[in-house]
Amino acid sequence: MPILIVVGVIALLVLFVISMYNRFVQLRNRIDNAWAQLDVQLRRRYDLIPNLVETVKGYASHERETFERVTQARAGAAAARTVEEQAQAENVLTQALRQLFAVAEAYPELRANENFQQLQAELAQTEGQIATARQIYNDTVLMYNNAIQTFPGVVFAGMFNFAKREFLEIEEESRGPVDVSFRDMPGREPPPAPPPEEPPAPQP
Repeated sequence: MPILIVVGVIALLVLFVISMYNRFVQLRNRIDNAWAQLDVQLRRRYDLIPNLVETVKGYASHERETFERVTQARAGAAAARTVEEQAQAENVLTQALRQLFAVAEAYPELRANENFQQLQAELAQTEGQIATARQIYNDTVLMYNNAIQTFPGVVFAGMFNFAKREFLEIEEESRGPVDVSFRDMPGREPPPAPPPEEPPAPQP
């Protein structure tokens, strides 16, 4: 009888370990799937950027530094391999796009251009989808990290080489406010400040 109890306990323990392992695998696969969905939206964003740059360039061809910054930031984001690299590259790209839209603000004809408006709308829609996909990815990572870092999962996670995953922290709304230094843009220096008004002379 005691042998049957021991065998039963061992069988339950084995089933429990198998269950924990399967749960870790399922959560890890969900992370990979969420990342794949997020990557689709990021790639769509990258595909829109060259057309956006060319459209702005048609009205502001002298803004070469801004165009180069966006192009380089796009290439860096597309080449990112780790979550940390992706987060850093996406933040650089977002800042570059903000600068590009700041340039567009100076050209009313460009803002009224139908192609520019369409690209801007598509980019806004894509960024909304990126935000949703990123939230799903981060929520899945949170579930996975909780599973391997809390008891009893933490006891078995190390045995099966299940390591912590990183969250993807990126900025949103590339068309948001941006600080533009007009002193760095030739021909766009702000007008000089008016001289201070002198106080009126005292009446005798």
